Amino acid sequence: MSQGALDRLSLNQITTEQWNLKEAIEGCIRHEVPWISVWRHKIEEFGLAESARMIKDSGLKVSSLCRGGMFPAATASERQGRLEDNFRAVEEAAELGTDTLVLVCGPAPDRDIDQARKWVEEGIEKLVPFAEQHGVKLGIEPLHPMYAGDRSVVNTLGQANQMAEKYNPSQVGVVVDVFHVWWDPDLYNQITRATGKILGFHVSDWILPVPDIFKGRGMMGDGVIEINRIRQAVERAGYLGPIEVEIINQSIWDRPGDDVLTEVKQKFAEHV
Repeated sequence: MSQGALDRLSLNQITTEQWNLKEAIEGCIRHEVPWISVWRHKIEEFGLAESARMIKDSGLKVSSLCRGGMFPAATASERQGRLEDNFRAVEEAAELGTDTLVLVCGPAPDRDIDQARKWVEEGIEKLVPFAEQHGVKLGIEPLHPMYAGDRSVVNTLGQANQMAEKYNPSQVGVVVDVFHVWWDPDLYNQITRATGKILGFHVSDWILPVPDIFKGRGMMGDGVIEINRIRQAVERAGYLGPIEVEIINQSIWDRPGDDVLTEVKQKFAEHV
């Protein structure tokens, strides 16, 4: 992607986990990054109203809020508690000025993965009317199968598409994160299937050896993912919105945030 396309670049806040929200906003302004994706744990430090004010005053646009989801739980009361947390997440997204809440759908509380997937679908069904009232779309993000045990039982874009297709694209869609889907032999068919329903596109890279299951992502161009090819496929499927750089990596978190953003912009221009 050319330097001229940097107007689509969004800093997913987890990439600069070392920064609080105020520092991330200031970093985006210094580096002329026009978009930011906010994580809920970063809002807590300043409170929702102050977080929303800081973003609005900065002129930054919010590409998404991460995250809702985590629907499965062992008891009905726990599942209701999870749903109520999702209601709060929807309200936060609306207050921050984004129309996209990313759903990391959650693991099975026991070994029954099929039941957990049903609970995910039930949770989304209950959340949709509330989200629609607030002008917020739900973006189902499939996670790589290695996260099926502890983060999400939705592991392919095909699964996410099947869930999203029950709804109007103005209510529910999918989020394509190259780290999670690059390996899928049916990926490009599923991207085409998602035409008109893609709510977000996230980039990083799969580096070798993977340094950590959770904190194992690399900078774009440092690994094995055909990022540019996936980006073009997503665009053919109608997605022309912001592109979030979402890199979870301890060695990157240990670096100064300004150095990280400088490299993010360079790698984005070269490899996305």
